[in-house]
Amino acid sequence: MRKIVVIGGSAGSIDALKVILAGLPRDFAAAVLVVVHIGTRESMLPTVLKRHSVLPVQTALQGEPIAAGRVLVAPRDAHLAIARDGDRLFVRLSRGPKENHSRPAIDPLFRSAAAHCGAGAVAVVLSGFLDDGTIGLQAIKACGGVAVVHDPEEAAVPDMPASAVQHTAVDFVRRLDEIAPTLAALVQRAPAAPMAAAPAAAELPDWLAVENRMFVEGAEMKDLDQIGTKVGLTCPECGGAIWEIRNAKPLRYRCHTGHAFTARVLESLQGGEAEEALWAAVRALHEQEQLYREMHRKAAELDAGQEYLLKADQAKEHGRLLRDMVTTRMQLGPIA
Repeated sequence: MRKIVVIGGSAGSIDALKVILAGLPRDFAAAVLVVVHIGTRESMLPTVLKRHSVLPVQTALQGEPIAAGRVLVAPRDAHLAIARDGDRLFVRLSRGPKENHSRPAIDPLFRSAAAHCGAGAVAVVLSGFLDDGTIGLQAIKACGGVAVVHDPEEAAVPDMPASAVQHTAVDFVRRLDEIAPTLAALVQRAPAAPMAAAPAAAELPDWLAVENRMFVEGAEMKDLDQIGTKVGLTCPECGGAIWEIRNAKPLRYRCHTGHAFTARVLESLQGGEAEEALWAAVRALHEQEQLYREMHRKAAELDAGQEYLLKADQAKEHGRLLRDMVTTRMQLGPIA
């Protein structure tokens, strides 16, 4: 069975990618698809990786065939996923809702590889904060694929690989210099034949089938009811209602427009919203103070307005107390 390799990373993963690609042989008989959390900024990642790879490296293009011996990198601000037409695999790019506050995100690539490549998929989780990639790795394992994780003890930022190891029955936990040889051995075992048929829809876990369909077609509330339970939270990305995905480890959520979060990512985003709200309150008190002082100045010309000066002093004191509270909270540790 021919293999396909999907790799996901975030902070600290680019140096790891350089080492991995440098270690793959020129005759590597699998396609390699890569997602790194680059966000919306212009990316030089393919150019950087080319310098370390004997395999050709390029930014993935919509609809292009996925062929062995090539490395395709997710473009900025677009999810990279795999689509299938018979034996033909091709690139699907999407500017759909962010997942784990990222676009491109790792989970959509891994889920699509699981659904369309089954046991032919090999997924690798590298360095990064929080836990994008864990759910996608679970999808890979559920469909018979192979899970490889950079050793958290060695990773520059251990969160993502540690989460993958904690929540998934991974096949290999490898130090960085061992990952490329592991991939080469896995690919070499597979005969050079067309990719095996994708798992039948009936064979996919319900959550995977539903979430992949939502990624392609858009979310519907009835789909979320099928895999989750509506909870009293709102999506920090769009303000929509949120469903808790049933039996998920780690705990995770989706909104009806398609945004997806693990609990850790949701906590991080809500913490950011709380901080923004607190600073907005500090700003409002500053402006209120200035308004009262201006009202006092105008009223003083008529021998009145002492109450405005008292209100201004009160607003100033409230602003100082709130500012001290926010900055102290930040000094004690991140809000998220």
